[in-house]
Amino acid sequence: MRSERTGAFSDAVIAIAITVMVLELPKPDGPSWAALRADVPVLLAYVLSFVYLGIYWNNHHQMLAAVSRVSSSVLWANLHLLFWLTLVPFTTAWMSEQDFAAVPVAAYGIVLLMNALAYMLLQARLLHAQDGRSTLHRALGRDLKGRLSPFLYVAGILLTLVHPWLAIATYVVVAAIWLIPDARIERQLARDAEVPDASTTE
Repeated sequence: MRSERTGAFSDAVIAIAITVMVLELPKPDGPSWAALRADVPVLLAYVLSFVYLGIYWNNHHQMLAAVSRVSSSVLWANLHLLFWLTLVPFTTAWMSEQDFAAVPVAAYGIVLLMNALAYMLLQARLLHAQDGRSTLHRALGRDLKGRLSPFLYVAGILLTLVHPWLAIATYVVVAAIWLIPDARIERQLARDAEVPDASTTE
């Protein structure tokens, strides 16, 4: 099976998740900047979650571009990832509405952790579905960021026992790590595209 429909469906689900978050944003209780100031923490939580969903959309898009086929197990692994991604708006709203209390912040971290694990599972199933010589195989390498992220999420969840904002800071650090451009797949796709050209010039 080809991966185009999987990518298109996933794009739509992530877009809907972002739209839901926007619709849940509270409106300022008044026409002044002072009224908006009370909603700043909620807006910052939205920004963080938007960045996370954007990171997953970007990496998911690149990962599917680096494979030639998907299997039934890939489709289920993809749905598993989308399930956890669609919980990001729910935990974002809960965390914001409860003034970043420890339990909602921990729940937010658990959802982020499950997203990371689900993404790793999808990646593993995609690798298994290929012939062992796919662009994804060649591009991933050791995948240090992917392996480090779950440990940082667990640290953030545990930090809610100390102070919720320490956990939030940890989640921000993980997002910042992933915002640093990761061009492994893009570079490998470019190298693969050059191979036929090189062969024709010989």
